[in-house]
Amino acid sequence: MTANITVFMVGDVMLGRGIDMILEHSNHPILYERNGLDARDYVTLAERQNGSIPDRSERPVDYVWGAAIPVLNEKKPDLKIINLETSVTTSDTPWPMKGIHYRMHPKNVKVIQSAGIDCCVLANNHVADWGFPGLLETMDTLQIAGIKCAGVGRNSFEAQSPAVFHLHHNTRVLVFSAGHSSSGVCDSWEANPDKEGVNMLEFYKPAEAVAQLREQIYKHKQDGDIIILSVHWGGNWGWKIDSSFVKFAHKAIDEAGVHVIHGHSSHHVKGIEVYNGRLIIYGCGDFLNDYEGITGHDNFRGDLALMYFVDINPATGLLEGLRMVPTQTIHLCVNKAKEDGLKWLMNTMSRECKKFGCDVRRVGDELHLVF
Repeated sequence: MTANITVFMVGDVMLGRGIDMILEHSNHPILYERNGLDARDYVTLAERQNGSIPDRSERPVDYVWGAAIPVLNEKKPDLKIINLETSVTTSDTPWPMKGIHYRMHPKNVKVIQSAGIDCCVLANNHVADWGFPGLLETMDTLQIAGIKCAGVGRNSFEAQSPAVFHLHHNTRVLVFSAGHSSSGVCDSWEANPDKEGVNMLEFYKPAEAVAQLREQIYKHKQDGDIIILSVHWGGNWGWKIDSSFVKFAHKAIDEAGVHVIHGHSSHHVKGIEVYNGRLIIYGCGDFLNDYEGITGHDNFRGDLALMYFVDINPATGLLEGLRMVPTQTIHLCVNKAKEDGLKWLMNTMSRECKKFGCDVRRVGDELHLVF
Protein backbone atom coordinates (compact mmCIF):
# COMPACT_ATOMS: atom_id res chain seq x y z
CA MET A 1 0.00 0.00 0.00
CA THR A 2 1.42 3.37 -1.06
CA ALA A 3 1.93 5.83 1.78
CA ASN A 4 0.18 9.18 1.56
CA ILE A 5 2.13 12.36 0.99
CA THR A 6 1.54 15.20 3.42
CA VAL A 7 1.73 18.81 2.29
CA PHE A 8 1.84 21.65 4.80
CA MET A 9 0.39 24.91 3.59
CA VAL A 10 -0.67 28.22 5.08
CA GLY A 11 -1.89 31.53 3.78
CA ASP A 12 -0.20 34.90 3.88
CA VAL A 13 3.14 35.10 5.66
CA MET A 14 3.92 38.81 5.90
CA LEU A 15 7.44 39.24 7.23
CA GLY A 16 7.81 42.90 6.30
CA ARG A 17 7.14 46.20 8.00
CA GLY A 18 6.72 45.66 11.76
CA ILE A 19 8.02 42.09 11.71
CA ASP A 20 11.10 43.13 9.73
CA MET A 21 11.82 45.57 12.55
CA ILE A 22 12.14 42.78 15.14
CA LEU A 23 14.38 40.55 13.02
CA GLU A 24 18.17 40.55 13.19
CA HIS A 25 18.59 42.69 10.07
CA SER A 26 16.07 45.45 9.39
CA ASN A 27 15.44 47.77 6.49
CA HIS A 28 15.03 51.49 7.05
CA PRO A 29 11.70 51.95 8.86
CA ILE A 30 10.40 54.65 6.49
CA LEU A 31 6.99 53.87 5.01
CA TYR A 32 4.83 55.67 2.48
CA GLU A 33 1.44 55.09 4.06
CA ARG A 34 -1.17 57.80 4.42
CA ASN A 35 -1.43 57.20 8.17
CA GLY A 36 2.04 58.62 8.62
CA LEU A 37 3.36 55.65 10.59
CA ASP A 38 6.78 54.11 10.16
CA ALA A 39 7.51 50.39 10.49
CA ARG A 40 8.52 50.67 14.16
CA ASP A 41 5.07 51.96 15.04
CA TYR A 42 3.59 48.56 14.21
CA VAL A 43 5.81 47.01 16.86
CA THR A 44 4.56 49.62 19.33
CA LEU A 45 0.93 48.78 18.48
CA ALA A 46 1.56 45.08 19.09
CA GLU A 47 3.23 45.74 22.44
CA ARG A 48 0.45 48.09 23.46
CA GLN A 49 -2.00 45.26 22.81
CA ASN A 50 -0.22 42.31 24.43
CA GLY A 51 2.82 43.55 26.30
CA SER A 52 6.52 43.72 25.54
CA ILE A 53 8.13 41.60 22.85
CA PRO A 54 11.27 39.81 24.09
CA ASP A 55 14.55 41.62 23.50
CA ARG A 56 16.37 40.79 20.29
CA SER A 57 19.07 38.96 22.27
CA GLU A 58 16.37 36.62 23.60
CA ARG A 59 14.77 35.90 20.23
CA PRO A 60 16.08 32.90 18.24
CA VAL A 61 16.16 33.03 14.46
CA ASP A 62 12.86 31.08 14.30
CA TYR A 63 11.16 33.38 16.85
CA VAL A 64 8.29 34.46 14.57
CA TRP A 65 7.35 30.83 13.83
CA GLY A 66 6.95 30.18 17.56
CA ALA A 67 4.56 27.31 18.26
CA ALA A 68 4.56 26.28 14.58
CA ILE A 69 8.05 24.78 14.86
CA PRO A 70 7.20 21.92 17.27
CA VAL A 71 4.07 21.16 15.23
CA LEU A 72 6.11 20.91 12.03
CA ASN A 73 8.68 18.75 13.80
CA GLU A 74 5.92 16.42 14.99
CA LYS A 75 3.97 16.21 11.72
CA LYS A 76 7.02 15.97 9.44
CA PRO A 77 5.24 16.98 6.22
CA ASP A 78 6.84 16.00 2.93
CA LEU A 79 6.48 19.50 1.52
CA LYS A 80 6.04 22.94 3.13
CA ILE A 81 4.43 25.76 1.15
CA ILE A 82 3.74 29.35 2.21
CA ASN A 83 2.38 32.40 0.43
CA LEU A 84 5.24 34.80 1.11
CA GLU A 85 3.50 38.14 0.88
CA THR A 86 6.59 40.28 1.30
CA SER A 87 9.27 41.57 -1.04
CA VAL A 88 12.70 40.39 0.13
CA THR A 89 14.78 43.38 -0.79
CA THR A 90 16.71 46.47 0.23
CA SER A 91 15.16 48.50 -2.60
CA ASP A 92 14.17 51.98 -1.42
CA THR A 93 11.86 52.78 -4.33
CA PRO A 94 8.22 51.95 -3.49
CA TRP A 95 5.71 51.15 -6.19
CA PRO A 96 3.90 54.45 -6.91
CA MET A 97 0.26 55.01 -5.96
CA LYS A 98 0.17 51.92 -3.75
CA GLY A 99 -1.00 52.30 -0.17
CA ILE A 100 1.07 49.65 1.61
CA HIS A 101 4.59 48.40 0.92
CA TYR A 102 6.01 45.26 2.54
CA ARG A 103 9.69 44.37 2.51
CA MET A 104 12.00 42.16 4.53
CA HIS A 105 15.78 42.54 4.53
CA PRO A 106 17.38 39.79 2.40
CA LYS A 107 19.69 38.82 5.28
CA ASN A 108 16.57 37.71 7.14
CA VAL A 109 15.91 34.94 4.62
CA LYS A 110 17.33 32.57 7.24
CA VAL A 111 14.06 33.12 9.12
CA ILE A 112 12.25 31.34 6.27
CA GLN A 113 14.95 28.67 6.19
CA SER A 114 14.59 28.11 9.94
CA ALA A 115 11.10 26.65 9.41
CA GLY A 116 12.32 24.39 6.61
CA ILE A 117 10.05 26.03 4.04
CA ASP A 118 10.43 24.36 0.64
CA CYS A 119 8.34 26.66 -1.55
CA CYS A 120 7.26 30.30 -1.48
CA VAL A 121 4.41 31.12 -3.81
CA LEU A 122 4.79 34.73 -4.87
CA ALA A 123 1.94 35.65 -7.23
CA ASN A 124 0.44 38.12 -4.76
CA ASN A 125 -0.12 41.83 -4.25
CA HIS A 126 3.03 42.64 -2.25
CA VAL A 127 5.81 40.84 -4.13
CA ALA A 128 6.63 43.94 -6.22
CA ASP A 129 5.84 46.57 -3.58
CA TRP A 130 9.39 47.87 -4.05
CA GLY A 131 9.40 47.73 -7.81
CA PHE A 132 10.67 45.12 -10.22
CA PRO A 133 14.22 45.41 -8.83
CA GLY A 134 12.72 44.33 -5.49
CA LEU A 135 10.91 41.43 -7.16
CA LEU A 136 14.10 40.24 -8.86
CA GLU A 137 16.05 40.51 -5.61
CA THR A 138 13.35 38.46 -3.90
CA MET A 139 13.69 35.70 -6.49
CA ASP A 140 17.48 35.72 -6.34
CA THR A 141 17.58 35.73 -2.53
CA LEU A 142 15.25 32.74 -2.28
CA GLN A 143 17.14 30.83 -4.95
CA ILE A 144 20.48 31.34 -3.21
CA ALA A 145 18.85 30.19 0.04
CA GLY A 146 17.70 26.97 -1.62
CA ILE A 147 14.00 27.87 -1.45
CA LYS A 148 11.97 27.34 -4.61
CA CYS A 149 9.37 29.88 -5.71
CA ALA A 150 6.46 29.94 -8.13
CA GLY A 151 4.23 32.57 -9.70
CA VAL A 152 6.87 35.13 -10.69
CA GLY A 153 9.68 35.21 -13.20
CA ARG A 154 11.97 37.18 -15.45
CA ASN A 155 9.43 36.60 -18.20
CA SER A 156 6.01 35.01 -18.57
CA PHE A 157 7.39 31.52 -19.21
CA GLU A 158 9.22 31.57 -15.88
CA ALA A 159 6.25 33.09 -14.07
CA GLN A 160 3.93 30.40 -15.42
CA SER A 161 6.31 27.54 -14.63
CA PRO A 162 5.92 25.40 -11.52
CA ALA A 163 8.22 24.69 -8.63
CA VAL A 164 8.95 20.97 -8.96
CA PHE A 165 9.52 18.61 -6.04
CA HIS A 166 10.52 14.94 -6.09
CA LEU A 167 9.03 13.13 -3.10
CA HIS A 168 9.01 9.51 -1.94
CA HIS A 169 7.74 6.66 -4.12
CA ASN A 170 8.84 8.63 -7.21
CA THR A 171 6.04 11.14 -6.72
CA ARG A 172 6.51 14.51 -8.36
CA VAL A 173 4.61 17.52 -7.03
CA LEU A 174 4.23 20.58 -9.25
CA VAL A 175 3.31 23.86 -7.55
CA PHE A 176 1.82 26.55 -9.78
CA SER A 177 0.96 30.04 -8.56
CA ALA A 178 -1.28 32.74 -10.02
CA GLY A 179 -2.70 36.06 -8.86
CA HIS A 180 -5.70 38.21 -9.68
CA SER A 181 -6.45 41.92 -9.56
CA SER A 182 -9.32 41.33 -7.10
CA SER A 183 -6.66 40.74 -4.43
CA GLY A 184 -4.87 43.99 -5.22
CA VAL A 185 -2.25 42.67 -7.65
CA CYS A 186 -1.47 45.54 -10.00
CA ASP A 187 -2.34 44.77 -13.63
CA SER A 188 0.99 46.31 -14.64
CA TRP A 189 2.79 43.60 -12.67
CA GLU A 190 1.75 40.89 -15.13
CA ALA A 191 4.72 39.18 -16.72
CA ASN A 192 5.03 39.01 -20.49
CA PRO A 193 7.52 37.30 -22.83
CA ASP A 194 9.95 40.21 -22.49
CA LYS A 195 9.27 41.52 -18.97
CA GLU A 196 9.54 40.24 -15.43
CA GLY A 197 6.44 40.01 -13.31
CA VAL A 198 3.59 37.93 -11.90
CA ASN A 199 1.57 35.10 -13.41
CA MET A 200 -1.99 36.45 -13.67
CA LEU A 201 -5.22 34.59 -14.44
CA GLU A 202 -8.64 36.18 -14.99
CA PHE A 203 -10.70 34.19 -12.50
CA TYR A 204 -13.83 36.21 -13.31
CA LYS A 205 -13.75 34.44 -16.69
CA PRO A 206 -13.42 30.81 -15.59
CA ALA A 207 -13.43 29.17 -19.02
CA GLU A 208 -10.74 31.49 -20.36
CA ALA A 209 -8.63 31.24 -17.20
CA VAL A 210 -8.76 27.43 -17.09
CA ALA A 211 -7.80 27.22 -20.76
CA GLN A 212 -4.70 29.30 -19.98
CA LEU A 213 -3.99 27.26 -16.87
CA ARG A 214 -4.33 23.97 -18.71
CA GLU A 215 -1.78 25.17 -21.27
CA GLN A 216 0.62 26.17 -18.48
CA ILE A 217 0.25 22.83 -16.70
CA TYR A 218 0.54 20.58 -19.74
CA LYS A 219 3.87 22.12 -20.72
CA HIS A 220 5.32 20.48 -17.62
CA LYS A 221 3.01 17.69 -16.44
CA GLN A 222 4.03 14.04 -16.54
CA ASP A 223 1.90 11.00 -15.78
CA GLY A 224 1.42 10.57 -12.05
CA ASP A 225 2.26 14.15 -11.09
CA ILE A 226 0.39 15.83 -8.24
CA ILE A 227 -0.65 19.36 -9.23
CA ILE A 228 -1.07 22.09 -6.62
CA LEU A 229 -2.43 25.46 -7.73
CA SER A 230 -1.88 28.35 -5.33
CA VAL A 231 -4.14 31.33 -6.06
CA HIS A 232 -4.21 34.84 -4.62
CA TRP A 233 -7.76 36.03 -5.19
CA GLY A 234 -10.56 38.08 -3.68
CA GLY A 235 -10.69 40.79 -1.05
CA ASN A 236 -9.35 40.88 2.48
CA TRP A 237 -12.61 40.63 4.46
CA GLY A 238 -15.92 38.85 4.05
CA TRP A 239 -17.32 35.32 4.02
CA LYS A 240 -18.84 35.34 0.55
CA ILE A 241 -16.90 33.45 -2.10
CA ASP A 242 -17.41 34.75 -5.62
CA SER A 243 -19.30 32.27 -7.78
CA SER A 244 -16.75 32.75 -10.55
CA PHE A 245 -14.02 31.51 -8.23
CA VAL A 246 -16.05 28.38 -7.44
CA LYS A 247 -16.61 27.74 -11.14
CA PHE A 248 -12.94 28.27 -11.86
CA ALA A 249 -11.90 25.86 -9.09
CA HIS A 250 -14.23 23.15 -10.36
CA LYS A 251 -13.12 23.55 -13.98
CA ALA A 252 -9.45 23.62 -12.95
CA ILE A 253 -9.95 20.21 -11.34
CA ASP A 254 -12.08 18.77 -14.14
CA GLU A 255 -10.24 20.19 -17.14
CA ALA A 256 -6.70 21.06 -16.05
CA GLY A 257 -6.03 18.14 -13.70
CA VAL A 258 -5.46 20.15 -10.53
CA HIS A 259 -5.42 18.11 -7.30
CA VAL A 260 -5.29 20.85 -4.66
CA ILE A 261 -6.30 24.52 -4.80
CA HIS A 262 -4.51 26.60 -2.18
CA GLY A 263 -6.42 29.88 -1.96
CA HIS A 264 -5.40 32.98 -0.05
CA SER A 265 -5.74 36.78 0.19
CA SER A 266 -8.46 37.02 2.83
CA HIS A 267 -7.07 38.07 6.21
CA HIS A 268 -9.23 35.40 7.87
CA VAL A 269 -10.07 31.75 7.29
CA LYS A 270 -12.79 30.87 4.77
CA GLY A 271 -14.69 27.77 3.70
CA ILE A 272 -13.32 24.54 2.30
CA GLU A 273 -14.74 22.26 -0.37
CA VAL A 274 -13.90 18.75 -1.50
CA TYR A 275 -14.88 18.49 -5.15
CA ASN A 276 -14.55 15.16 -6.95
CA GLY A 277 -12.16 14.05 -4.24
CA ARG A 278 -9.94 17.12 -4.63
CA LEU A 279 -9.35 19.81 -1.99
CA ILE A 280 -10.28 23.46 -2.48
CA ILE A 281 -9.22 25.87 0.28
CA TYR A 282 -10.93 29.11 -0.71
CA GLY A 283 -9.07 31.24 1.83
CA CYS A 284 -6.38 30.12 4.26
CA GLY A 285 -6.32 33.44 6.10
CA ASP A 286 -3.19 35.31 7.18
CA PHE A 287 -0.80 33.06 9.03
CA LEU A 288 1.54 35.77 10.27
CA ASN A 289 1.31 39.54 9.98
CA ASP A 290 1.94 42.75 11.93
CA TYR A 291 -1.73 43.70 12.44
CA GLU A 292 -1.60 43.01 16.16
CA GLY A 293 -3.13 45.97 17.98
CA ILE A 294 -4.88 47.36 14.89
CA THR A 295 -8.62 47.65 15.45
CA GLY A 296 -11.42 47.07 12.97
CA HIS A 297 -12.88 43.89 11.46
CA ASP A 298 -12.53 42.28 14.89
CA ASN A 299 -15.46 39.93 14.22
CA PHE A 300 -13.35 38.13 11.59
CA ARG A 301 -10.66 37.25 14.17
CA GLY A 302 -7.72 37.95 11.89
CA ASP A 303 -5.41 37.08 14.79
CA LEU A 304 -6.40 33.42 14.41
CA ALA A 305 -5.07 31.09 11.74
CA LEU A 306 -4.76 27.45 10.75
CA MET A 307 -1.84 25.25 9.79
CA TYR A 308 -3.16 22.98 7.03
CA PHE A 309 -1.76 19.45 6.69
CA VAL A 310 -3.10 17.93 3.48
CA ASP A 311 -2.86 14.15 3.09
CA ILE A 312 -2.95 13.01 -0.54
CA ASN A 313 -2.93 9.52 -2.03
CA PRO A 314 -0.10 9.78 -4.59
CA ALA A 315 -1.46 6.88 -6.64
CA THR A 316 -4.86 8.50 -7.21
CA GLY A 317 -4.30 12.17 -6.37
CA LEU A 318 -7.35 12.06 -4.14
CA LEU A 319 -7.63 13.74 -0.77
CA GLU A 320 -7.23 11.30 2.12
CA GLY A 321 -7.55 13.83 4.95
CA LEU A 322 -7.06 17.39 6.11
CA ARG A 323 -5.79 18.17 9.60
CA MET A 324 -5.75 21.78 10.79
CA VAL A 325 -3.84 23.13 13.77
CA PRO A 326 -5.23 26.41 15.21
CA THR A 327 -2.79 29.23 15.94
CA GLN A 328 -2.89 32.83 17.13
CA THR A 329 -0.53 35.75 16.53
CA ILE A 330 0.67 37.28 19.81
CA HIS A 331 3.90 39.28 20.23
CA LEU A 332 4.34 39.17 16.44
CA CYS A 333 4.87 35.42 16.47
CA VAL A 334 2.84 32.22 16.09
CA ASN A 335 1.28 30.89 19.30
CA LYS A 336 -0.97 27.96 20.04
CA ALA A 337 -4.55 29.23 19.86
CA LYS A 338 -6.23 29.75 23.20
CA GLU A 339 -9.36 27.73 23.99
CA ASP A 340 -11.76 30.53 23.04
CA GLY A 341 -9.95 30.97 19.73
CA LEU A 342 -10.00 27.25 19.03
CA LYS A 343 -13.74 27.11 19.67
CA TRP A 344 -14.29 30.16 17.44
CA LEU A 345 -12.33 28.53 14.63
CA MET A 346 -14.21 25.26 15.03
CA ASN A 347 -17.62 26.94 14.93
CA THR A 348 -16.66 29.26 12.09
CA MET A 349 -15.10 26.57 9.92
CA SER A 350 -18.06 24.27 10.57
CA ARG A 351 -20.47 26.98 9.43
CA GLU A 352 -18.45 27.93 6.35
CA CYS A 353 -17.57 24.39 5.29
CA LYS A 354 -21.19 23.25 5.53
CA LYS A 355 -21.93 25.62 2.64
CA PHE A 356 -19.87 23.19 0.53
CA GLY A 357 -21.13 19.93 2.03
CA CYS A 358 -18.23 19.48 4.48
CA ASP A 359 -17.80 19.91 8.22
CA VAL A 360 -15.04 19.90 10.82
CA ARG A 361 -14.66 17.96 14.05
CA ARG A 362 -12.36 18.60 16.93
CA VAL A 363 -9.70 16.01 17.69
CA GLY A 364 -7.74 17.15 20.71
CA ASP A 365 -6.36 20.57 19.79
CA GLU A 366 -6.80 20.00 16.07
CA LEU A 367 -9.65 20.38 13.59
CA HIS A 368 -10.18 17.59 11.06
CA LEU A 369 -12.19 18.02 7.89
CA VAL A 370 -15.20 15.74 7.54
CA PHE A 371 -16.07 15.09 3.90
